[in-house]
Amino acid sequence: MILTLKQAEEILRSTEAESYPLRHAMTILSVDGMTWAPRQSWMGRARTMGFLSSRLWSLSGKPEYREALERILAEGENQENPILYRRAELLHKAMEDTLLFSREEIVRHSELTTEADRKWHDAKAASDYSLFAPCLEKLIAHARTLAQRKDPTRAPYDVLLDRYEKGLSMAVLDPFFAHLRARLTPLIRAVASAEKPRSDFLIRDYPVHLQAELSRRVMDLMGLDPDRCTIGETEHPFTTSANKWDVRITTCYRQDVSQSMYSVLHEGGHALYELGVDDAFQYSCLAGGACMSIHESQSRFYENLIGRSRSFASVIFPVLREIFPLQLQDVTEEEWHRAVNLAQPSLIRTEADELTYSMHVMIRYEMEKRMIMEEVPVQELPGMWNEMYETYLGIRVPDDRRGILQDCHWSGDMFGYFPSYALGSAYGVQMLRAMRKDLNTDVLIASGDLAPMTAWLRERVHRHGKSLTPSRILSQAGVDPFDPGVYTDYLTEKYSELYRL
Repeated sequence: MILTLKQAEEILRSTEAESYPLRHAMTILSVDGMTWAPRQSWMGRARTMGFLSSRLWSLSGKPEYREALERILAEGENQENPILYRRAELLHKAMEDTLLFSREEIVRHSELTTEADRKWHDAKAASDYSLFAPCLEKLIAHARTLAQRKDPTRAPYDVLLDRYEKGLSMAVLDPFFAHLRARLTPLIRAVASAEKPRSDFLIRDYPVHLQAELSRRVMDLMGLDPDRCTIGETEHPFTTSANKWDVRITTCYRQDVSQSMYSVLHEGGHALYELGVDDAFQYSCLAGGACMSIHESQSRFYENLIGRSRSFASVIFPVLREIFPLQLQDVTEEEWHRAVNLAQPSLIRTEADELTYSMHVMIRYEMEKRMIMEEVPVQELPGMWNEMYETYLGIRVPDDRRGILQDCHWSGDMFGYFPSYALGSAYGVQMLRAMRKDLNTDVLIASGDLAPMTAWLRERVHRHGKSLTPSRILSQAGVDPFDPGVYTDYLTEKYSELYRL
């Protein structure tokens, strides 16, 4: 019996309704594991995550579910209900990806990523890559298997990139990073030869409880609703959304007071995206960002285009002086602004300045290509990492903690994610250029009123969730056609002025 469209829609709806609580539980367990859970709790959590993954696999494997999705897709994209078609399109892709693996393989992989997260934390704390290497080897093998099963006709790394932005490939990214190298390398060298701004005051005695107060003030300035968005602490900051009424951001308090502040601005940008998705899309596959590079465009927008602007210094510096009167008593607003825009090669990606940041991303992109395509033994990866840092940034990596273990992404099987950071940074600059046609952004930032800017982004980006394709969202946000030259022009102008080049 052929399903009617109404019957197919009901099967889709009921399956999503059944799968959401499972995903919700996995989300909260994951957040707990990366924040407050006891160190050895991963063993019990791995069993639970495996069980929940098994239940999700079962839902994807129901014949009537596949039949329902294919019935809706058969109607064509131009049917009367484009939202239903879009849901079916995304769910069909997710179903096929899930069923590439057996139930037993899915369970083992879920347990592996839970274990890998714990082993990565332990390895980073001990600065000992060997503690994490066995898990990484299994994760790389899984990624290669996924790519082979999904599309054996394509380069494996292209298949993995496609998970984070449809159509993204090495053919797109290689010229993008080549452009960044060509335009930014001379600028980085020129800045390195220029006089450095004073920045000693960033590393003073900034008590954690006062840094936490600063985080709350920044969240309030961004318009993050504390009844729907909370903040926690973790080794590697992240944002997780169960739905638009439960968004969790995290930060890490360090000796440099600016690091936690910019972490909150970055993760807060992610949170604003999740909080701005239309209510109608909640609990469905349409909730959340359209793709990871657009998600990163929002985080980098608030972190850098707002947070490191001269206008923002006039808003945030009085708050800083209020919270840290003794630590900043000999510092001016202009000195603060120049210090948080200090550009120089560094070890840690999350602490990198705007100018050198994409070089950190490019290193990870090149690493992943070799890991996946050339099948480099895991034992050789730290040496490869260290060599690239010396080649691209001219600095020696002193230990694993500040080298190959600094990011958590590979422990979560997120091969192919890193390019999203560089693309997102570039997308954000084009969005700002489009926004300035409608809003006086400098005046708004200087007044501390970010709401009109957030509303502009919500209308063109946030509210749509995944209901529109990434290309459509980029187009209506002013990123059409995408031009990386806009990004490198912005960096050239900004740092030429800061360093009087």
